Amino acid sequence: MKEILLSDGNKMPAIGFGTYLMPPEDTKRCVLKALEVGYRHIDTARLYMNEEGVGEGVKESGLDRKEVFITTKIWTTDCYYDNAKEAVKESLARLGVKYIDLVLVHWPPMIEDIKGAWTALEEMHKEGKIKSLGVSNFKEHHIDRLLEFATVRPVVNQVELHPYFQQVKLREYCDKENIVVEAWAPLLRGKSLNDKTVIEIGKKHERTPAQVIVRWLMQEGIVPLPKSVTDSRIEENFQVFDFELDETDMEEMRGLDKNKRNFRDPDSHGF
Repeated sequence: MKEILLSDGNKMPAIGFGTYLMPPEDTKRCVLKALEVGYRHIDTARLYMNEEGVGEGVKESGLDRKEVFITTKIWTTDCYYDNAKEAVKESLARLGVKYIDLVLVHWPPMIEDIKGAWTALEEMHKEGKIKSLGVSNFKEHHIDRLLEFATVRPVVNQVELHPYFQQVKLREYCDKENIVVEAWAPLLRGKSLNDKTVIEIGKKHERTPAQVIVRWLMQEGIVPLPKSVTDSRIEENFQVFDFELDETDMEEMRGLDKNKRNFRDPDSHGF
């Protein structure tokens, strides 16, 4: 499995398996399948209500804990010192693990205490209960605010990112700050799979549209988090390591950018 070196010295698999909107009763089966086909990075969250299934899947896979990179997230209402500590403790219990590889603040808090929450996460990081810290859905100014007081810098920013919303300026900012960008909804929940350009590039390489998009993201240095509950698609989305897009393909993919957000704006998410 190809890995990306994070700025804190830890390594993260270059592709992850997303579990958003995955029913709890399907999660264990899907995680087991993902690990079977080769995934070693599972992304969940307190909000998803399926951490137990993720933990059960990892445990039943028979893989050594160190072989599986687990990400979870704390919710906006957890963004207070005591709440953040309790949230992580509960996630550890639900996942059935002694440490979590990466904990993210799920959305930039609007009125909550991000400084208190981050302080709590830093303490748990120091204790070894969290290996790496990061954020999700943060814009540049949200990260700037965090960096004013953070003693442990965020190493990841997980955001909406797909062919039609490529977040070029945010990616440049994160690159400057040594923050790895992860892409949630990389396939735009299937809406980008009918794009003519993506289909043509797929034909050129005898690959599916989903494989083209996942491969494009990886070559851009972005960590994609494709999600599916269908075994064949879980396999398909991972089969991206034995071909490469050329520069013409990459430029055509970059040309699809509409710079248009399809989901909530982090400045007015309403959570």
